[in-house]
Amino acid sequence: MATITRRRALREQIVALLEAADFAALAALAGRESGVVGHLAAFLFSPGERLHWRAVEGLGYVAAAQPEQARKVISRLIYQLNEDSGSFGWLAAAALGELGRHQLPLVKDILPMFYGFLEQDFARTPMLWGLGRLWQVHPRVLEEALPLVFAFLKDSDPQLRGLAAWCLGRVRPEGMKEALASLVADDGQVELYDQEQIRRTTVGQLAREALDAQD
Repeated sequence: MATITRRRALREQIVALLEAADFAALAALAGRESGVVGHLAAFLFSPGERLHWRAVEGLGYVAAAQPEQARKVISRLIYQLNEDSGSFGWLAAAALGELGRHQLPLVKDILPMFYGFLEQDFARTPMLWGLGRLWQVHPRVLEEALPLVFAFLKDSDPQLRGLAAWCLGRVRPEGMKEALASLVADDGQVELYDQEQIRRTTVGQLAREALDAQD
């Protein structure tokens, strides 16, 4: 009973820190409590909720401060992205990109898998988000994925088109300006976790922002 109570109290503490977006305190807590990473990983099953996206971001901060703790969750995230797991990944792909953003050595050996996840329907959009986060800090990593991201700009799904535009804006590759020019009037609806909030925007707005970042 004491163990259950302690675990519940830790979860409540983590939720409070995520709600406050106090990622520094969350990373410090992970230095004192070994169960923080496990709790954060358990939040990766509701991609439409801000709290769960903050858990993804929180994992990155924990990775920066406590890389060995974060390393323990990588195999779990990969398993969730295996169709045999039955979970269909949810935010696991996004979390892998966020881990790489903060602590690239943790994912360096599995970067080729990121390309594979981009090719899987159920993991594609969260992996694009994770890749965009990774590219913002490490723009030369996994450059072989660029042709695939360019191809997503023509996808029938506006979520995919918008995330691809946002993703390219982080790395600003050659040919981006011409590719995004046709999307600036695209009013397809996109949902994006950005700056600690879930943002509802359009493909065109994200394309314009990517182009503005290039200037």
